[in-house]
Amino acid sequence: MNALTLVFVALMVFVLAYRFYGLFIAKKVLAIDPSKPTPAVTMEDGHDYHATNKYVLFGHHFAAIAAAGPLLGPVLAAQFGFLPGALWIIIGAVVAGAVHDMVVLFASVRYKGQSLSIIAKTEIGARAGGVASIAILFILILTLAGLSIAVVNAMFHSPWGAYTVFCTIPIAIIMGIYMHVIKPGDVRGGSFIGAIMLFLAVVTGPYVAENPTLASFFTLSKPTLSIFIPIYGFVASALPVWLLLCPRDYLSTYLKLGTIGMLAVGIFVVRPELQMAPLTKYIHGGGPIVPGSVYPFLFITIACGALSGFHAIIGTGTTPKMISSERDIPFVGYGAMLAEGFVAIMALVAACVLVPADYFAINSAPAVFEKLGMTTVHLPNLSQAVGEQLQGRPGGAVSLAVGMAYIFSSVPYMEGLMAYWYHFAIMFEAVFILTAVDTGTRVGRYLLQEMIGTFIPKFNEKKWVPGIVLTSFLFTLSWGYLVYTGDIATIWPLFGMSNQLLATCGLIIGTTMILRMGKQKYAWITAIPGLFMVPVTLSAGYLNIVNNFWPKGLYLLVTLSAVLMVLMSGVFVEAFRTWYALLTDPSSQLTEAQLEEKFNAVSS
Repeated sequence: MNALTLVFVALMVFVLAYRFYGLFIAKKVLAIDPSKPTPAVTMEDGHDYHATNKYVLFGHHFAAIAAAGPLLGPVLAAQFGFLPGALWIIIGAVVAGAVHDMVVLFASVRYKGQSLSIIAKTEIGARAGGVASIAILFILILTLAGLSIAVVNAMFHSPWGAYTVFCTIPIAIIMGIYMHVIKPGDVRGGSFIGAIMLFLAVVTGPYVAENPTLASFFTLSKPTLSIFIPIYGFVASALPVWLLLCPRDYLSTYLKLGTIGMLAVGIFVVRPELQMAPLTKYIHGGGPIVPGSVYPFLFITIACGALSGFHAIIGTGTTPKMISSERDIPFVGYGAMLAEGFVAIMALVAACVLVPADYFAINSAPAVFEKLGMTTVHLPNLSQAVGEQLQGRPGGAVSLAVGMAYIFSSVPYMEGLMAYWYHFAIMFEAVFILTAVDTGTRVGRYLLQEMIGTFIPKFNEKKWVPGIVLTSFLFTLSWGYLVYTGDIATIWPLFGMSNQLLATCGLIIGTTMILRMGKQKYAWITAIPGLFMVPVTLSAGYLNIVNNFWPKGLYLLVTLSAVLMVLMSGVFVEAFRTWYALLTDPSSQLTEAQLEEKFNAVSS
């Protein structure tokens, strides 16, 4: 199959889905009201609540949600062939992921920017909210530690990548000062300044890498990066949102979407064939990369490329505090997830244009690959072209970079630039992932403030600087320690399951809210994907325990998996009880005035 066909089909489905399904949900189901002031307007504080231009906010939101999942998950899922991954990304992003993101964003906007746990507490009950708070905070710690390790692995001993990523920090601060202090609201001017400076940072990267003095300065070890990244997360969490976090995420979106756009153009020009079969023999299990069969591990492996619980954390964290009008909810919530789905399709294509034997050789340990009975085809030449040893580099990042570099270097007049494009792709992956770390840390600070504020009310004061600094420090320390020790690398399978479990929770809570709004006939839009994911996530957790963690003696992971599944199952049971009450007792439903009163009561 030609890669261009797959890309075109995905793009058309996503465009039509936004135009018809996304706007239908926004208008008919959620009944968004542009005249209703958002918390960014009514609760403006210049620190967390800050009305933001919708394009800047789209950039922030997309940069925050699009992390390792849409890049690495589809690459690893290519073990099953290109067809299962392509179908789940296209269908899942439209009917599950984008719906989930828009509904939870809408809920948080109506609940004055409150977190998913507070929404669960109000919609389902205090017990469900308390359990959700613990589970969400724990999942977020796992997520940020795992994402940070991916950044460390991409950037260490890579002066070009480290230099460019470092440059985005002062560039973002300059943009923030320009758009907020020098010329408030001048998004075009700030965008122009940021784009020019980012372009200069990217094109000067190779010269930095070739200069011995500069290269040595930006050649950082894993321990050094493991300290720097949590420090950056702390600073981004504590500073006002307009100064660093929002402009840096917006800036990173230029690089992210620009690179994906270039990759799409490259596929259009080169028109490579998908070398991977539609289905491989590993759909029934026994593959060297994903430890299980296509069901349920396809959904857990692709994760954020089609549906992600981490998006619920962002959608009830920073984004609802910055959205200036409810009119922007479908554009930011539904649209950003479709953009991420397109990124996932491009990552799948980049992996599947490689010869299968080369793909498996890169993503498998040498001893494991030896048992597959395959012989590499182009891998020795590819290694020579990029100047690095490629075999035995599991995790998805390297094979994705090789696939992207192969497509770029196949464009006319780009021959001989394989090494340039490979290192550019590695840097791109690091920037892609790091923008989720800063936003996730800020949201973790919000959650920790809420939890401590239950016992010490002073922490509920959003402008109380000691509370902001202390909770930022404690939360950053928790995931930063795991990054520095490196132990979290073994918890990636647990992260995959827990992330999808949280997404399921978001869909279940969203269904509860839709029922309470008296929209029973539309409740299926969140109920169907939510109920579908319940057995998927729980069975994946069970199989991880009995087939992966327990046989290897990873008893800590066994305990963590079991605890997370029990906690979330408790939330589901409480939600189903609420559903029954709402469906059988019309008095449980609320009028528009009662809903507004309920929203205001929670925010106070």
